[in-house]
Formats: sequence, C-alpha cells, structure tokens
Amino acid sequence: MNDLITIRDFKKSDWTYVKEIYQQGLDSNIATFQTVCPSFEEWDEGHLKDCRFVALYNDKVVGFAVLSPTSKREVYRGVVEVSIYLDTQFKNNGIGTLLLNHLIDDSEKRGFWSLYSSIIEENIGSIALHAKCGFRKVGYRENIAKDRLGNWHNTILFERRSSLIM
Repeated sequence: MNDLITIRDFKKSDWTYVKEIYQQGLDSNIATFQTVCPSFEEWDEGHLKDCRFVALYNDKVVGFAVLSPTSKREVYRGVVEVSIYLDTQFKNNGIGTLLLNHLIDDSEKRGFWSLYSSIIEENIGSIALHAKCGFRKVGYRENIAKDRLGNWHNTILFERRSSLIM
C-alpha cells in the first residue's frame, strides 16, 4: 500500500477531510483531550504554517501531521509539538510511519531540533509509531486531564532530538 501513498503539503481545501479524521480521533477517546472539533480558523491559528502535511491514498486524504509551537519565547523556537492522525480505515498500513518520517525530515530542514508528543497512555498505536520513528520516552504525567466523557487519563511524553542540528 505504501507505494500508493502520496504525501504533500496541506491545503486549506483539505480541511473537510482533516476535520473528519480529527473527529475520528475525538470519537476514539484516546487521541486528544479536546472535546469538540475546532473551526478551521482555530485549528489554523494553533499550528505552525510550516510542516503541515497530508497523506493521500487514491487522491483521498487519509492522514495528516502538523506541528504546534510549545512556547512563544524565542529560545524555544526549535521545540515543537507533533500531532499526527490517521483515518481509522487506514491504520496499521505503514502510512503513519511514512507521514511522521516525512514530517521529521522537513522539520529538520526548517531548523526544528526537538519534536515532542504527549500521548494518552492507552493510545498504543501512537506510542509504537513514535518509538518506531526514533522518539524516546522522556516523561509520564499521571491523571493530567479528563477526556470528553469525564475520565482521567495519564500521558506519556515522547521526544525526538535532531542529530543534524544539535
């Protein structure tokens, strides 16, 4: 299947599909602590304009990966948070690995030296994906937030440091 996957820059016209995939993440109850899908304007404002990618299968958006700043302070300009989501019908096919590795490569070209993800502990697929792509566990947060149903969850913090920039 990987030879049928194309990765390209996100376009505003992709939002309809990205929103559907994000909603699947909300519905899973292990992908995010958000309770509702944001508007495009809210989503756009919360993510960097660089390093926004979608994965396409037969010209259909089946996944996306984006970066968010972790601080407004200049000294942390190279430290960003990763968000990656896949259409549930396309999980476990290597698409996440292609997409995340593409994001990693592009982020290094743009001078980002530390990628981090805070993953809900029950999200075994995301944990495995990040480990496969060179992230390492750097922390654990117990009962950090409630999901949309009011249940507390722990998160595991993963980081990937660039060997090209450091």
